Amino acid sequence: MNAPVPILMYHSIAHQPNEATRELSVTPDAFAEQMALLYEQGFTPVSTARLAASWREGGPLPERPVLVTFDDGYEGVHRHGLPVLAKHGFAATLFVSTGWIRGAYDTGGSLDTMLDWDQVRELAAEQVEIGGHSHTHPQMDQLAEDALRFEVLRCREIIADELGAGPASFAYPYGYSSRRVRHAVRAAGFAQALAVGNALARRRQGPYALQRVTVRRSTGIEEFERLVEGRAIALNFARDRALTKGYAMVRRARQVRRKAISSRV
Repeated sequence: MNAPVPILMYHSIAHQPNEATRELSVTPDAFAEQMALLYEQGFTPVSTARLAASWREGGPLPERPVLVTFDDGYEGVHRHGLPVLAKHGFAATLFVSTGWIRGAYDTGGSLDTMLDWDQVRELAAEQVEIGGHSHTHPQMDQLAEDALRFEVLRCREIIADELGAGPASFAYPYGYSSRRVRHAVRAAGFAQALAVGNALARRRQGPYALQRVTVRRSTGIEEFERLVEGRAIALNFARDRALTKGYAMVRRARQVRRKAISSRV
């Protein structure tokens, strides 16, 4: 099956998120309503690994596949998200920034209350694929080679140590990647990776640049239905795309400037 697939990108599920996470959070009631809609409309959530394997190897997918993904590792995914996912028997993927998860590797840079490793293991036991999201959540395309390798390899190493198996999937922090970043992710042993893009995922995007659509606190149920149906996505995210293109030019200029400076040192 090569039809486009909606990959939903969530972050925090919280009644009262802090200001840093508010825009990209959803309320527990909104999340429950959105998952109920998927169930009622006959969608079947699958993991990132299953979608990528199907597109790579030609394996079967359900009639209306959708991916439910969470970035960073906020505590509300366990508190509010897991019961809803379990109620419907839904699979999902959680991409963790290992330096933000509470425990021995915590670097102190997280934006809100995060999961701990026991909660991550509980999620992994309930059809939630655990993927990598770097160690400290940097803008990976702006990193030097050594720092880039560290972020990817340290993340993979910690997840493997905590869960007993290496993660298969990765999501780029902020959605930022480049050919160099994608190569580093692949070289580290990840089989597929997700960007943002705010478009449906298609096989032709390649396994290391699959696109997602953002679910925000402002996403009402009618807009959510349009997103999963693949209707009016370009219109909904027109402003985001314009900002992304402008910022991409700034980021490329920064990279060129840094390379020029380093070559003179």
